[in-house]
Amino acid sequence: MDMAELSSRGLVLLGCGKMGSAMLAGWLDRGLPASSVWVQDPQPSDWLTGLQAQGLRLNASLPAKPAVVLVAVKPQMMEEALPALPALAGLGGGDTVFLSVAAGTPIALFERILGDATPIIRAMPNTPAAVGRGITSLVGNSRAGEAQVQLAETLLSAVGQTVRLENEGQMDAVTAVSGSGPAYVFLLIETLAAAGEEQGLSPELAMKLAKATVGGAGQLAEDADEAPSQLRVNVTSPGGTTAAALKILMDEETGFPALLRRAVAAAADRSRELGR
Repeated sequence: MDMAELSSRGLVLLGCGKMGSAMLAGWLDRGLPASSVWVQDPQPSDWLTGLQAQGLRLNASLPAKPAVVLVAVKPQMMEEALPALPALAGLGGGDTVFLSVAAGTPIALFERILGDATPIIRAMPNTPAAVGRGITSLVGNSRAGEAQVQLAETLLSAVGQTVRLENEGQMDAVTAVSGSGPAYVFLLIETLAAAGEEQGLSPELAMKLAKATVGGAGQLAEDADEAPSQLRVNVTSPGGTTAAALKILMDEETGFPALLRRAVAAAADRSRELGR
């Protein structure tokens, strides 16, 4: 299955909030016709409503055999959305790929509703997808073949990078690292700016410096051939100001290492609880 077949058979998007909208915008930018997309959303945005003029079907009858059904319902809305899925059970069995970006919803749940002969791919994107800088981890069930996983990667690459997991059990760790991870970075920006204020900077200047520093360092880490540990060494002069700060931050008991281990473990544990 390729993008041409996707265009001809159609793509169904269940849920079109921030994540769904980011993906849809990426597909349209890459040439997918709006007329090939069906969206089911109880509270469509003005942007989404406006796309009907380009042929997008909004809350309309679904095609008989779409190429892909993408489930992009928010986790807290999943319980309300699940009763609607049996209506799609007729699409199960192999002709349609079900791709879920619904956090905390295991493949087994979709298999129970749609049948275990249905190709199902579970994916975990993160919020930088809104600016095309996301990273999405994905894993398919036994019915999802290479061509179908590649199609999912093509769709998800519209909002950033993709990586394949070895098994679904890794999804809890992925959730804790990259799914929840942007919040950790936002907290770093908040606290770095607050610390700058304590040292005499205005709130506006401290925040501007913190945002640009974290954003720039992240880009440098992605682009550089060197590992982040080496980049850290490169900017740390012995006995200098950075070394003084890192002595605090790298303390094994009170610094980043212990704190992040506990934080990521807590997020992963909660992900496992929610997935049961």
